[in-house]
Amino acid sequence: MPVLQLQTDVKFVKGVGPRVAEWLAQKNISTVEDLLYYLPFRYEDRLNPRGIAELKAGEMATVIAEVRNSAVFRTRKMPIFQMVAGQGRATLKCIWFHGEYLRDRFKPGQLVALYGKVENEWKGRGLQISQPQFEVLEDEGELANEAGEIESLEVGRIVPIYETAAGAKLTSRWFRRIIHGALRDLASDIPDGVPSALVQRLGLLDRRTAFDLTHFPQPGESFTALQDYRTTAHRRLIFEELFFLEIGLELKRRRLRQRAGVAFELNDKVREAIKKILPFHPTAAQKRVLKEIAQDMQQPSPMRRLLQGDVGSGKTIVALQAAVIAMENGYQVAFMAPTEILATQHYLSARRTLEDAGYRVILLTGSQEEERKRSARRHIAQGGAHLIIGTHALIQEKVEFHNLGLVIVDEQHRFGVMQRFKLMKKGGAEPDTLVMTATPIPRTLALTLYGDLDTSTLDELPPGRTPITTRKVSDDRAQEVWDFVKKQVAAGRQAYVVYPVIEGVPSDQPELEFNGTAPTSKSGLKAAMHMYEELRKKIMPGLRVGLLHGRLDPEEKEATMHKFQQGEIDVLVATTVIEVGVDVPNATVMVVEHAERFGLAQLHQLRGRIGRGAAKSYCVLMTGGKVSPDADTRLKTMVRTQNGFEIAELDLELRGPGEFFGTKQAGAPGLRVANLVRDRQLLELAKAEAARIIEQKDPEITAADRDRIMQHLKNHWQRRYGLVEVG
Repeated sequence: MPVLQLQTDVKFVKGVGPRVAEWLAQKNISTVEDLLYYLPFRYEDRLNPRGIAELKAGEMATVIAEVRNSAVFRTRKMPIFQMVAGQGRATLKCIWFHGEYLRDRFKPGQLVALYGKVENEWKGRGLQISQPQFEVLEDEGELANEAGEIESLEVGRIVPIYETAAGAKLTSRWFRRIIHGALRDLASDIPDGVPSALVQRLGLLDRRTAFDLTHFPQPGESFTALQDYRTTAHRRLIFEELFFLEIGLELKRRRLRQRAGVAFELNDKVREAIKKILPFHPTAAQKRVLKEIAQDMQQPSPMRRLLQGDVGSGKTIVALQAAVIAMENGYQVAFMAPTEILATQHYLSARRTLEDAGYRVILLTGSQEEERKRSARRHIAQGGAHLIIGTHALIQEKVEFHNLGLVIVDEQHRFGVMQRFKLMKKGGAEPDTLVMTATPIPRTLALTLYGDLDTSTLDELPPGRTPITTRKVSDDRAQEVWDFVKKQVAAGRQAYVVYPVIEGVPSDQPELEFNGTAPTSKSGLKAAMHMYEELRKKIMPGLRVGLLHGRLDPEEKEATMHKFQQGEIDVLVATTVIEVGVDVPNATVMVVEHAERFGLAQLHQLRGRIGRGAAKSYCVLMTGGKVSPDADTRLKTMVRTQNGFEIAELDLELRGPGEFFGTKQAGAPGLRVANLVRDRQLLELAKAEAARIIEQKDPEITAADRDRIMQHLKNHWQRRYGLVEVG
């Protein structure tokens, strides 16, 4: 039997071959090592499966039983697939909602393994499992072990369960057989980039044993620890992944510090210029953050700083103060926003703040007429424009800066790393970079997603901001809500009414959550365009109702927002296009219909559109239909707190790091083993150990150890994330 190495092409693993290797490549599995990192997402205790007769409602259980019969039943709401499994006289009903796809999956007499929560039958005397995980045990997957004895991968052991691949052609059972064979044929001595001294000091397993035991646990292993990724084997692989991630990020930070940047001068003239533009007395948090930014800007190496602050905390004025430092030193500033609406808002705000002080501010967006764009590009190239605000148009090849010294990126999570990198490279010398976000970043994400950036936090709202009263109501109380909106308008206020869809299809905002179901015109969701007509003609016929959504032309969007800001629209019906950047102090009511369909971060951002003036503000979260437990948790959180950081932490826990921002960030680490929510303590440990090694403060780590670490990083993490090279 040939011996496999970790870097052996996966097509040479027994049972794979070239065609299946192409399928595996879709899961980013190209080597034996990649295959071994394809860990089980859960485990089933088939060592001691439960008897049907001993099951109790409320418990999670694995049952191995025989298929008795199956059928599809149609109800008024949905088709339900039902399968009855049995052990002797004892039977267990299993049901799958919308389960027509299972019609031909089960045959009487088949042996099946079932896993799920046991519950009492509805209007019945027996027990059932709804939506169970299942596996048909067509045979017992028998294999001969080294002693020639027959052993099964399917029953009589703790069984790993893998996600299927290639449209379910590669089943969990297939992965068990292939990975078991790969481990059997793998060389006993495999390379390990984690220094042995560190492995011993932290009590970690060796890498080879960790692979064996995560895939095929020994009898007696804690089943709870397995399900929670808390075994010693899991701990080893998780630490390893986070350790090299933090090594890469620390190296990236160091290389950035070694690059030549602009050392801005901060003298009395610059300080006076900063004071001159301030429209109000800054908060203590704003003073502290500006000091951190100014200290960075005075250094000869490029600044890389993340400015995070809750909605309304005053990030923009701090960014404009930083811009003044650069402009007073004779440099240009580029300010990039993710949408034209937000770019226009920043442009108008910057003009009000800066133009009287003599700074020329221009706007550059993709939808501008070609002649206007040509003129803007000419002024930028000749140095006639001091602050250039725009969208992705700023990173186009035609745009050349005269003397770019500072790059400001707003709502950073909406841009990929490479987009930020392109803008940074527009300058001659390496410009300083300040990235801003109103979506507070939990510490665990800050250590990874923004691990190459220093962080400043605005944790204080400016004076005069009134707390927002938030209420959760069902839509059967809609008339009360509309009466309240009319009362507020009669008092001289304005209101937003937000919907999750434009006209029966998902909104233009990709980060919307739809709880696994893509709404259609038959989904029962109220849509912005339809409700705009309802509100305008039937519900609020005496009020001025406007409509704003992502499909409108930029000119229409701008005109509608201008009318709303000028008080010419009483009620603005919108999708989440108004989530960021819209500032109308007179708007005191935010009504979100189908609030259960929105993520926590979105709801928090939407609520942040109100409470910007001195008048009392109200956020009404209306729900339609059944609310899931997760959605109920989100809504109760919104009612309970306005603390953006608390909301962000819970949002991260509910959705997981992969979906925290709703859209996958280009350049963000796609971790194979670790989970930033679950593994916070190991992340902190990995960061501390990585820093000790990079700073050469660990006497047990030799030069040879450091060489192996760098080689491992080069072979693995550089290929996957570009951690060291990409800015």
